[in-house]
Amino acid sequence: MSKRFVALGDSFTEGVGDDDASRPNGVRGWADQVAEVLGTADPEFAYANLAVRGRLLPQVLREQLERALAMKPDLVSLYAGGNDLMRPKVNIDALMRAYRAAVALLVNSGARVILFTGVDGGDDPVFRKMRGRVAIYNEHVRAIADEYSCVLGDMWNMRQLRDRRMWSADRLHLNSLGHTEVAISVLDGLGVSHELTRAVLGIAPSVDRRIQRAENWKWAREHVVPWVVRRVRGESSGDVIQPRWPELRPPSWVERVPRNSAE
Repeated sequence: MSKRFVALGDSFTEGVGDDDASRPNGVRGWADQVAEVLGTADPEFAYANLAVRGRLLPQVLREQLERALAMKPDLVSLYAGGNDLMRPKVNIDALMRAYRAAVALLVNSGARVILFTGVDGGDDPVFRKMRGRVAIYNEHVRAIADEYSCVLGDMWNMRQLRDRRMWSADRLHLNSLGHTEVAISVLDGLGVSHELTRAVLGIAPSVDRRIQRAENWKWAREHVVPWVVRRVRGESSGDVIQPRWPELRPPSWVERVPRNSAE
């Protein structure tokens, strides 16, 4: 059983979309849920989450990797690259060479590593355009996971994540239901028993085309336009954000810390 779990990455691992006003940055996320299950089984277990929204893969590796290794974790999760794939130009092969080198460092340090593929956005008219890039990224991830015997959270094949009801209003981040699906996948991959349950949503209701168009315009105004403005200005949603759990802590500690704690 793992004693020290450190989570690395961007908004996906920070927990964006799974709102919880009682926690730093106002979010919870799949990594917190995994840590809470692992901590229940071992009172000596400790957890740190260094992920920050908006980070590109090179930033994640530059800012978080060395810090994580210094904590001497025996379990590390790494997901990054999604923000890079959204840029107009990206050299996926170069990105994944750096990614592979980071995984090698983590594994050689003695840590068990959890990796993730990207989600299949084929049902979404906007993210469908990125599908080819994500598929190439995923093949790199699968090869690296196989080479280094990593636990793989294969979100591309988690068909339930193609249901929009698993996603927050921005359509970019999983909501609480989606984060729980990921937590279940990770715990199952680790071979850890748990009591988390999958959502049973049933068939999605049909939506009138006029309502769909109105919702799409609302989404564009509230989420796409601000994102484009930040890109033009060279800004990131994570510019003023700090890691939620920057030091190893027992999972029970998170329940006692108010939102926007200095740490």
